[in-house]
Amino acid sequence: QNMLEELLIHKPDDPIQYMINHLKQNNDDAPRICVLGPPAAGKTTVAMWLCKRLDAIRISQETLLFKEVLALTEEAKAYKERKEKIPNALWANLIQERLSNVDCIKQGWILEGFPENQEQAWMLQSSGIIPRHVVMLYAPDTVLIERNSGKRLDPLTGEVYHTTFDWPSDLLVQQRLVIPEDLSEQKTSKRLLEYHRNFPELFQIYQKVLKSINADQPSMDVLSQVLTYVQTRHRATAPFTPRILFCGPPGSGKSLQAALIAQKYGVVNICCGQLLKEAIADKTKLGELIKPYVDNGYPVPDPLVLKILTDRLNALDCLTNGWVLYGFPRDIEQGEEMQKSHITPN
Repeated sequence: QNMLEELLIHKPDDPIQYMINHLKQNNDDAPRICVLGPPAAGKTTVAMWLCKRLDAIRISQETLLFKEVLALTEEAKAYKERKEKIPNALWANLIQERLSNVDCIKQGWILEGFPENQEQAWMLQSSGIIPRHVVMLYAPDTVLIERNSGKRLDPLTGEVYHTTFDWPSDLLVQQRLVIPEDLSEQKTSKRLLEYHRNFPELFQIYQKVLKSINADQPSMDVLSQVLTYVQTRHRATAPFTPRILFCGPPGSGKSLQAALIAQKYGVVNICCGQLLKEAIADKTKLGELIKPYVDNGYPVPDPLVLKILTDRLNALDCLTNGWVLYGFPRDIEQGEEMQKSHITPN
């Protein structure tokens, strides 16, 4: 899917060679994440933590201007020195240049605080920069303004701390902390107004891959929710046949849940024990083989169970509508045999 998106965006002259190059260099499992939110929502903290957990490359406006040596860096710095706003197109080109480096391609990237508005998002999309996950942090404005006033920055590492919520225990770190620019309540309020004006358009663009997370809660809760989300895979839009397996101890409700799932989604409900009883009742060849085991209270050998199960799951109704199975496998060996028989739940 990712390769097809790239083909449609870039329209290469030689699509076959382009696909070969894509498969050689691209890691489709590498994270591609945007962390967005209002000022003081904790974007830097979340982005840096994710980079450590996922071994990805963090990219922010600060890293692009002061930690990278890119062709357009000096041009962007000149705007900054003149205290002029850096144009959206220049930001987009800087990001595109950085993301084309081999470390971002192999390890993936976390884009912090960008895009800020609809125009920037469109520019990223037209450059083929499409995040798989967008984390949108939110909190009440009063909390954000109060939180912003206590923000402190470690100029050596870029880590963000707070005088109340997250003060470093290391004395050396404490001594080198500085107060970031633009911390006044007036400037923070102005930036919040701008953010609220742009938010609905950004939400519209990324709504299919976006998760809103409340930043006004303990930091470990925020980070846990973010990590859970960015590790999920989005459902493809391709036709999908469910193959569902319910496991659990006796009395945990497998048969009830399977019946409800089958009723709601129109999949075939299959109980392994019921299949064996039906095979005996129908007096099939396999039924005759398993009857002595059942009559004497012995477990039916796995190869016989798997043969009956495989035949049922390969029937037309299961292949067309999908299935929900319970009662098998009951142990690791049965699970491994099930895999060898190409019975693969999805």
